[in-house]
Amino acid sequence: MVIPFLWMISTSLKTLREVFVFPPTFFGERLVWENYLRIADRFPFGRFFLNSTKITIIVVMVQLFTSSLAGFSFARLKFPFRDSIFALYLATLMVPYHVTLVPVFVIMRNLGWVDSHYSLIVPNLVSAYGTFLMRQFFLTLPEELVDAGKIDGCTPFGVFWRIFMPLCKPALATLGVFIFMWTWNDFVRPLIFINSIPKMTIPLGLSAMQGLYSTDWPVS
Repeated sequence: MVIPFLWMISTSLKTLREVFVFPPTFFGERLVWENYLRIADRFPFGRFFLNSTKITIIVVMVQLFTSSLAGFSFARLKFPFRDSIFALYLATLMVPYHVTLVPVFVIMRNLGWVDSHYSLIVPNLVSAYGTFLMRQFFLTLPEELVDAGKIDGCTPFGVFWRIFMPLCKPALATLGVFIFMWTWNDFVRPLIFINSIPKMTIPLGLSAMQGLYSTDWPVS
């Protein structure tokens, strides 16, 4: 993994002609630092980074909470049709999210959220996979913990927040990594919903650096 990364760095310091020279060389005739100045002039890469960071942090924090709360409800609370509702919710995992892009786009357009970060944040605040993962973890915890919380006067939310949440840190860490990767690397949704350059995320900004018929490899 180190060699491809170093090769990427060396390519960014070459001219376009030196990138395609054969046999390939690790360094060109000189270090072309101007490539970094060109990319800074053409694209607000710092803004791309801030956009991705803001969206990812919000989605990770909120989705961890909603997934944990829903997982606890399906695991420990008793209400009518609980298992049937969970099965239907879980069945949504079989639907590719690309299928939902058109109806979601229509909703975002009606709300006036196209070309807004709301269109990348709000649809990702809940997750069937996250709910399933947290439910399965909560089922491994003893039922006696719920009884002990009730004896101490905890409400169902108190049992969830004061007893179960401190015990589910490993599951939260695992789910947080998954959510971070999915959100940070998401390309399709920003491509559809975002139109203006200042609101682009890093994956979309990187794709904007490539031309239709050619790519400026030292910059890209």
